Amino acid sequence: MGEDVLGTGPTHPRDRALAFTGEAAPYPVGSPSHLGGARRRHSMKNRLHPFLAALALALLVAQPLAAREPVTAIPAHGVVGIQPAHLTPAFWLERLETPDAVLMDRNAIQAQNTRLWALDGSMHDLRALPGTLDAGTVRALIEDLSERPSSGRWDVEGRPVPDTVLDAMVDNLALDAIPASQPTRHGLVVHRAALRTFPTAQRMFSRAGETDIDRLQESALFPGTPVVIAHESADGDWLFVVSPRYAAWIEKRHVAEGSAEAVFGHVDASPYRVITGATEHTVFTREEPRVSQLQLDMGVRVPLADTLPDQPVNGQHPYTAHVLRLPVREADGSLGFAPALLPRIADSSADYLPLTRANLVAQSFKFLGERYGWGHAYNARDCSGFVSEIYRSMGVQLPRNTSAQAVSPALEHVTFDADDRATRMAAVDQLQVGDLVYIPGHVMMVIGRVDGAPYVIHDTNGGSVLDADGGLRSMALNGVSVTPLLPMMFNRTESYVDRMTSIVRPHVPPASSR
Repeated sequence: MGEDVLGTGPTHPRDRALAFTGEAAPYPVGSPSHLGGARRRHSMKNRLHPFLAALALALLVAQPLAAREPVTAIPAHGVVGIQPAHLTPAFWLERLETPDAVLMDRNAIQAQNTRLWALDGSMHDLRALPGTLDAGTVRALIEDLSERPSSGRWDVEGRPVPDTVLDAMVDNLALDAIPASQPTRHGLVVHRAALRTFPTAQRMFSRAGETDIDRLQESALFPGTPVVIAHESADGDWLFVVSPRYAAWIEKRHVAEGSAEAVFGHVDASPYRVITGATEHTVFTREEPRVSQLQLDMGVRVPLADTLPDQPVNGQHPYTAHVLRLPVREADGSLGFAPALLPRIADSSADYLPLTRANLVAQSFKFLGERYGWGHAYNARDCSGFVSEIYRSMGVQLPRNTSAQAVSPALEHVTFDADDRATRMAAVDQLQVGDLVYIPGHVMMVIGRVDGAPYVIHDTNGGSVLDADGGLRSMALNGVSVTPLLPMMFNRTESYVDRMTSIVRPHVPPASSR
């Protein structure tokens, strides 16, 4: 089993290999947060977790929880350990001892986010870029991502993708057209849009008949996300952009180019609304179709427009809505802004939600049942995107992919190499609500315990347990799901606990910062 079974965010080819070793993904040479710098790697033991000290005591005073045991009681719906009550947030909220205690205040969160951009090689500080980009930097960024597939690829109909199609994808990179030096250009994303490995919308898969894990899908960007525009495809339809958490190809029609002052002015503008629902939409407007029924995902921050309260906005009185100021792409590709209405009944807030255990649980359940979307496909999200957006609604930033999240030097974490089983089980016994548990290619968030056993919520396209005969039984979850942690199997002989690579606690400042 690997990441395409378990449900991680997609990674560069180098990350997919490293995910199984627990090694941090290397940072592209010349990427924005340290242009021209060397790639950085983080040791699996590079930071001590504050609950490590409790592990030794736990080994002495507590019997480790059972795991790797065949499941004998399988309910009719097939998902072990789950009763209807477990699928409601109220069940878990009632079990919290201090549900509304603030785990980190706004200043602590801002300090942690600042550390993330300073210390984590997977993040891109766009404001720190120089005024020009050289060809070597841009080429390295593109080549680091856009590697021609070395094995076969199949299309959605199960047919092999011919070499001529792969060759055309490579040619469309237009690497020879990268100028020796170019001014650093900025833009804002105007619609939720896919980030792709190559400048093409064609979907490709590793196996015939596989139609979910598109190997050219990397991630997605949301309205108002700032980007640096580094290159254009040969056909002129795609841009290679560097966003705060990812560098990849995006369709040009989704990006409006503007000055750095306009771009970052929009990012910093106040007052604003934060989307706190799973997905919300602006109201329909015939008058301004560029902002009509625009999807806004959890954690997206949108400035409010300065409009008169008694004057119509796009043909509608605004008193029942919040008037947003959204970026739009003008006919010449330049950046403009337009007002849009977000209904007051939409799930949004005047600021980021307090970082509490109650909010972590409540926010996670807003995605329950959403179909798994590799790389934010299907207007949905994958496992690393899922936990990122939960925490983002409280102002906490996380790296995009599991390989970076699991070992980020800016986050409090404990890592596992060849640790003995007793140590792993003692760590499981210390799990708290909101903790992120990583196995190769997947992440889960702890939401509580039932009879002492930890339960998690996660976005997965897999999920297996052992049946009464010791055979591996797939539950084919393929969506945001609640499961107990301990019965979950990585393969027939190893449980998720056996394959844990890291436990991350984003809701606690790292010990080094306290």
